[in-house]
Amino acid sequence: MFKVSARTILELGSELISSDIIAFYELIKNSFDAQTKNGVTINFDITLQRNEFKKIDGLLNRKEISLESAIELIVTALDKNSIYYKEYFEFIKNSNSLDSLNENFKIAQNNFNRITISDTGVGMSPDQLNENFLVIGTSSRKKDIDIAISAKSGTSPYLGEKGIGRLSVMRLGNYLRLTTSTEKSQEESVLEIDWEKFSQLDLMLDQIEIKAISKNKEKEWHGCIIEISNLTENWTRKRVDELIELEVAKLTDPFEDVRKRPKIFIHWNRIRISIPSMNRKLLEHSHAELRGSYSVENGKPYIKCHYIVRDAGVEHPIEEDIYYLTDVDLHGLLVGDKLNISLESLISIGDFNFECYWFNRQKLKAIDGIGNQKTARELQKQWSGIFLFRDGFRVFPYGEDDDDWLSLDRKALAHSGYSLNKAQFIGRVNISRIGNPQLIDQTNREGLRINDEQKLFIRILRNTIQERLLQFLKSIKKQYKDKKINIETIETDVNSLKKRADDAVKQLRSHIDPEGKEFFEDLQQTLFQYADFSKNAKLKIESVENDSLMMTELAGIGLMSEIIAHELARTAENALDTLNDLKNKEVSVDIRKGLEVLRGEMNSLSKRLRVLDPISIAGRQRSENLDLIEVIEDILDLHKPQFIRHKIDVQIIEKPNHKIMMPIVKGILIQIFANLISNSKYWLKIKKDRIISFSPKIEIIIESSPPTVIYRDNGTGISVENKDRIFKAFFSLKEESKRRGLGLHIAKENAEYLGGKLYLDNEINEETSRLHTFILELPEAGNLENKK
Repeated sequence: MFKVSARTILELGSELISSDIIAFYELIKNSFDAQTKNGVTINFDITLQRNEFKKIDGLLNRKEISLESAIELIVTALDKNSIYYKEYFEFIKNSNSLDSLNENFKIAQNNFNRITISDTGVGMSPDQLNENFLVIGTSSRKKDIDIAISAKSGTSPYLGEKGIGRLSVMRLGNYLRLTTSTEKSQEESVLEIDWEKFSQLDLMLDQIEIKAISKNKEKEWHGCIIEISNLTENWTRKRVDELIELEVAKLTDPFEDVRKRPKIFIHWNRIRISIPSMNRKLLEHSHAELRGSYSVENGKPYIKCHYIVRDAGVEHPIEEDIYYLTDVDLHGLLVGDKLNISLESLISIGDFNFECYWFNRQKLKAIDGIGNQKTARELQKQWSGIFLFRDGFRVFPYGEDDDDWLSLDRKALAHSGYSLNKAQFIGRVNISRIGNPQLIDQTNREGLRINDEQKLFIRILRNTIQERLLQFLKSIKKQYKDKKINIETIETDVNSLKKRADDAVKQLRSHIDPEGKEFFEDLQQTLFQYADFSKNAKLKIESVENDSLMMTELAGIGLMSEIIAHELARTAENALDTLNDLKNKEVSVDIRKGLEVLRGEMNSLSKRLRVLDPISIAGRQRSENLDLIEVIEDILDLHKPQFIRHKIDVQIIEKPNHKIMMPIVKGILIQIFANLISNSKYWLKIKKDRIISFSPKIEIIIESSPPTVIYRDNGTGISVENKDRIFKAFFSLKEESKRRGLGLHIAKENAEYLGGKLYLDNEINEETSRLHTFILELPEAGNLENKK
């Protein structure tokens, strides 16, 4: 017979309840499974934040503060809005020594900071409390759900079935007090658990006695109240706000009418915090959308998708397409001839539906009823992701920022041109426990269990969302890109239309009374003005295009020339200093050393002069078959004096063990890196000024297939809000004397000239909560040859 140690419960809880939102999710679902009538209420009653407690506790332990000062410091830090403020205050104010204050302080902190989850559900009787709540992995709900699945009708009687939700409380705090009562009972049951007892290494599970007690009700009520104290995390209003905005708002299906969604109420120290709802006006302004359904009728599966594209990146009318596949199509598309997943899974997967809205964030504009462009983009970012909902509740972690469950980003990186990524989507997929019995959560809530149905499910969504939508967008772009405005054609068309209009006016004049002469003269004058406007517009467009091209070329060379000029000046100054040091000295060891320094500076000067040729307009168009790794190493060597001077540690931390031979326009690559390095140098210096012990670093990773350069530094990073702005011409956050705002704009255009792209990776640095990584994707050798 197995024996279970007490600490196994703690290990089980930490493995299965992996985050705070999962803990709240499990407790919220339990309340709805208990048929709560008025929703679920979560109260954060935080009298003293944990971080403040630790700071003051440290002073008390080290006895670096007087008793009076310590009490005053504690009282000042308490939140007077907390319902436990007076109790906390009374508990510590009468302490007569630092030792007693230290002890009382810990007790007060554990007791008077609480998270409470309450509902008005059916509650539990004493027997149910002992036989169900205190049994890990109960089977009662699973049996009821299996019966409902067998009946193949209705909805699931429960959201949860594994019987592990009660482990969620230990994620949030070390002490639990649960009070529950049923509607007709005159008593309420109270269960208290100190989870810290379970941490004793030699204690077995059956040695910890936990038993509910019953007492008479003081008032009529039914439901469940879970009070969690001795909290393990530092809870602040800001943290709760972020939890609500980023997680709780998406816990239930945000696409549904807010009035129909399960009710969740959250309070911070008696102040209610509203839960954001998604504004569907945003979806109406998406650049493309699709609605799809997968169904099985009479044993035959089929899929139907309706695509609407409003803006594929070129001028075009709204395009629509219906995507319909039968069971044979699905077999060929999703299963294939190798049958690596079973054909039966096409039926056993069950019915589901989905809708997705795609946004080209660069073209997302102000929306009436939402706000300006910035507000619209922020709103799209807030709701971005393709979420999976089962019976209206979220399936984690699908849709989270760092989750790419449909491999949209991976596929986007594989495309050298037009591509889609998960940050561009807002979408949902709806499944149900009864309709999709094989799509089951993993026990740790980290996605669906991997089986044939799950594999098929992912393939269907990838095909319809990523591949099919991308193909449709590309086809529209290809169809209309050759129909873009042609100035010469417009001029011819306008002249032709003017002639036809003149002829029509003459014919009309002959049939109209002379009194209408003034009308026709106005009409003819309007035609003349339009023709003149068209002519001037043509000249203006040509001028703007030429000026824009010249500006880009000259600005690129200008920026690079300034960098080189700076290095030339430094080299000349160092040479002069060396010669001055050697003046009036005999030829000796010192002179020879000085001459070696001078020779090194002259070699550096020569190298910089050689750079001028590949960045010239003519020179930089020439491609050579070079090793990408060697070119990058040469570029870094070129900047080595800067790195040494600014004490920047620059390393290629990962690269293939073979050459990457490809046609390379070296000058353009030099410019791209020069601008990246220039930005890094500036912001690394800013961070060094702020943190004396900071060690500046630049790290580069080179990948071969496709040729990709990942460039990152450990500087201040780029805020998420400015992610799209940094590549815009003339946007800069540098000080005025260094502010040009063309570097990254030119670098991005240069990358596109090479047939690649330069962009910011979406990964947010945990330390800075900002973006630090640029990705330069270069085309395969054949694609670059075509670009030439």
